[in-house]
Amino acid sequence: MFRNREIKKFAALFAIITAISITAGFAINFAAGVLSVISATVYGVAFFVFTNIRYKIIAQLSDHIDTVLHGGGHLYISKAREGELSILESEITKMTICIREQNNALKREKEHLASSLADIAHQLRTPLTSASIILSLVEKGTDDSRQKNLVREMEELFVQMDWLITSLLKLSRLDAGIVIFKKEQTCVNSILKTAARPFLIPMELHNISLEICVPADIKIWCDAGWLSEAVQNILKNCMESTGDSGSIKIGCEDNPLYTEITIHDSGKGFKKEELPYLFDRFYKGGSQGSPGYGIGLALCRTVITRQGGTVTAKNHPRGGAVFTIRFPKSNILI
Repeated sequence: MFRNREIKKFAALFAIITAISITAGFAINFAAGVLSVISATVYGVAFFVFTNIRYKIIAQLSDHIDTVLHGGGHLYISKAREGELSILESEITKMTICIREQNNALKREKEHLASSLADIAHQLRTPLTSASIILSLVEKGTDDSRQKNLVREMEELFVQMDWLITSLLKLSRLDAGIVIFKKEQTCVNSILKTAARPFLIPMELHNISLEICVPADIKIWCDAGWLSEAVQNILKNCMESTGDSGSIKIGCEDNPLYTEITIHDSGKGFKKEELPYLFDRFYKGGSQGSPGYGIGLALCRTVITRQGGTVTAKNHPRGGAVFTIRFPKSNILI
C-alpha cells in the first residue's frame, strides 16, 4: 500500500497536520492535546483500514483479470454493491466475460480452420493421385484409343478439381462475411430455369426428365445469382442420385407466410442416419455412391440461410428425395 506515491504524499501530509494539531492542542491545555492525539489515531486507523480494504478489492480484480488472460477456468462474479470500485468491478467483469467469449470463439475458429485444411488436402489428394496414375499409364501406353480415353478421364479430374477449388473459395468468402447479397424481387421460374440450364444436355444424355411446375407470377426477394447457384448444387445432387432414366420435379407454393420451392427426384433417397448430416461440410453420404466432395449442399445451405431462407431434405413418401427451400415473406437479407 505504501509503495503508492499518492499514499506516501497523503501520509506525509497527514503526519504534518497531526503534528501541528497535537502541538497546538497541548499549547492550549493538556486535555486538548490528548484529544488531538486520540482523534489523529482514530482517523489514521480508519484511513488505513479503509484503504487496505480497497487495495484487497483491487488485488482481487487484478487476480481475476490475470486468471482470464491466462485462460483459467474460474470466473469471478462481483457482489451487488454500490460505489466507485463496485462500478469498476462490474465493468471489468463484463470486459473479462467478453474477452473469454472472444478467446473461445477464436479457439473454435482455429480448430475449424485446421480441420477444414485437413479435409481440403484430403479432397484434393484423391483426384491428384488419380491424375498422376493416369499420366504414368499414358506415358507407358502405345494404344492411341486407350491414351485418348485416359486423357479424357484426366480432363474430367481437372474439371472436378476446378469445381472443388472454386466452391471452397466461395465458401471461404461466405465464411469471412465479404459477400454482399443483393435484394431484388425476382421470378422463381426464372431462377429455376437459369439453375437448370447447365444440366439440360447431361440430363438428355442420361435420359433424365426435368419438370418445372412453377407459376410465372411467383416472385421472391433474394440474390438471384447466388440462389440459382444454390439450386444448381441441389440439382447436381439429384442427378447423381437419380441416375439414368430418372426424373426430377420442381414445384412451388406461395402463401401469405412464405414461398416454398420443392425439388423431388426419383432416386433411392437417403439413409435415415444420413439425414442430420446432409448439409454438413465435407460430409459424403454412402447411400447414393456418388463421387461428390461434400461441398455442394454445404454451400447451398450457407447461401440460402445467409439470405434469410431455410433448406431441408428428407425422403419422399412415394420414393426418392425431396429438398425444400423456404423464404419467409418477412425475409430481410443479411
